[in-house]
Amino acid sequence: MTDQQQLAPAALPTLDGLFRRTLAQAPDRLALCDPSDKARVTGAAPRRLTYAEADRAIATLATHFAEARLPQGSVVVLQLPNTVEAVLTILAASRIGLVAALLPQLWRQADLATALNAVGARAIVACGTIDGVDHADLAMNAAAETFSIRHVCGFGTRLPDGMVPLDDMPAPDAAVTPLPDDVRRAAIVTFDVTPEGLRAVPRSHAALIAGGLVIDLESRLPQRASIVAAVTPSSFGTLAASLVTWLLTGGTLTLHHPFAPEVLLRQIAETPCDTLIAPAALALDLAAQAPALRHVVGLWRAPEQAATGPAWHGVAAFTDVALFGEIGLAAARRTADGLTAPLPAATDDIRLTTHGTIALSGPMVPVAAYYGASPPDDGALAEVDTGYAARKAAGGVIVTAPPAGVIGVGGYRFRACELDAWSRMLPADTTLTAVPDRLTGQRLAGHAADRVRTRKALIDLGLNPLIAEAFRSHGRAEDAAPLTPS
Repeated sequence: MTDQQQLAPAALPTLDGLFRRTLAQAPDRLALCDPSDKARVTGAAPRRLTYAEADRAIATLATHFAEARLPQGSVVVLQLPNTVEAVLTILAASRIGLVAALLPQLWRQADLATALNAVGARAIVACGTIDGVDHADLAMNAAAETFSIRHVCGFGTRLPDGMVPLDDMPAPDAAVTPLPDDVRRAAIVTFDVTPEGLRAVPRSHAALIAGGLVIDLESRLPQRASIVAAVTPSSFGTLAASLVTWLLTGGTLTLHHPFAPEVLLRQIAETPCDTLIAPAALALDLAAQAPALRHVVGLWRAPEQAATGPAWHGVAAFTDVALFGEIGLAAARRTADGLTAPLPAATDDIRLTTHGTIALSGPMVPVAAYYGASPPDDGALAEVDTGYAARKAAGGVIVTAPPAGVIGVGGYRFRACELDAWSRMLPADTTLTAVPDRLTGQRLAGHAADRVRTRKALIDLGLNPLIAEAFRSHGRAEDAAPLTPS
């Protein structure tokens, strides 16, 4: 990533600085578009905002946070769907020096309380309902278990008592002044699951922008790109691929809340969009049905599946992005025959270790978050071993296997040892295991004599719905319907 390394930190703006750069050039340009089925997802009508309109919304949110007396550097936790409110809140936090901690949407009580305490969160922003699930209630319960939280707010209707509504707030008399750009300031916190457990991973503006630059430069996105992003803002990879690439190109970002394929195709046609950013398996299938697309960016949360994935034969240029948990990412543009290309290992940023795994370094990699107070003293201080097995190939390396001890189900990771712990909470005749899945990398499968009771017990424990849905039966009418739309 020589292009990024040549950029002096002082020359890079923050996330809000990138936004304000385009705002100054084209305030009337369309900036953000909600999912067209937003009413189904959250109950609210979809919004379309120009850069000037988005700036006013960001200023209102930033002033609200400032009036809540949240000091610079405070962590504000977000658990939001893929709508304009998520983008606006992240940029509002950036404007006044707050740190946005991104929570996966399927996290429930057990995960939320742990994460909030781990980062010492001072505030939480949620949505009333997402796909029929009462996330406002989840946020209130999690905040009650977190001593540091002093401010709970949310978007949507029918918010519980004690939650400050953020919709339709009056414009401030005097908006807060944006902080001077400092790319070394913390921007976001995401959460990784390693064999050792849950890990909070903070990143600076520079590190987040570096990740977006990898995707932007490799896929050669045009300036003023019209992007549709079908990934939720809950991880470093999804944020770099969607929000950061949009800020770098200064174009239009249309959001799609995963997944309604027919809605996504309609959004691509109606906006219209020239760039699709989506999970690779979905992108390979749907992009061929959208001839107007010129660029497709496919995200591989299970990068070991990329080498055996189908070839791409569409007109659009296809770029594969391998996501290595929250450590970092790598991008490779497809070859002329439509096959996946090896990840470039000729630079200092991607290295095959002596024991056959990929190590990442460079400006996007949060080395300190993974080494903590006990960094190695063997000169490898500037890189992190991802644990993904790989082999050499012409021009780079190919990922062959995921890290040991971790189960990845789409965007969610679990420690393998936790499966046994969860099973021990259930009757003796209950089993829970992980099996390979082409779409999500792995999926959870369970067996129990009484599937309905088992699913309800797991939900009552406050565990991720993916665990409960492992006991869903597709052959019996009484428990064929999922407990949660997520």
